[in-house]
Amino acid sequence: MYDQLVNLIGTLGFPAAVSIYLLFSFGAKLDALIKSVQELERSISAVMKHLE
Repeated sequence: MYDQLVNLIGTLGFPAAVSIYLLFSFGAKLDALIKSVQELERSISAVMKHLE
């Protein structure tokens, strides 16, 4: 992993390598956030149906 990172920095430059890293790391976090929001939406819908 370290060798790949050094090679990427050498090839693309530091700003590009950091941008690519951030895209991948935030992508995984964004997927988890989307799943949480969808679960929250289902929970709120269930509560609203129960209150009707």
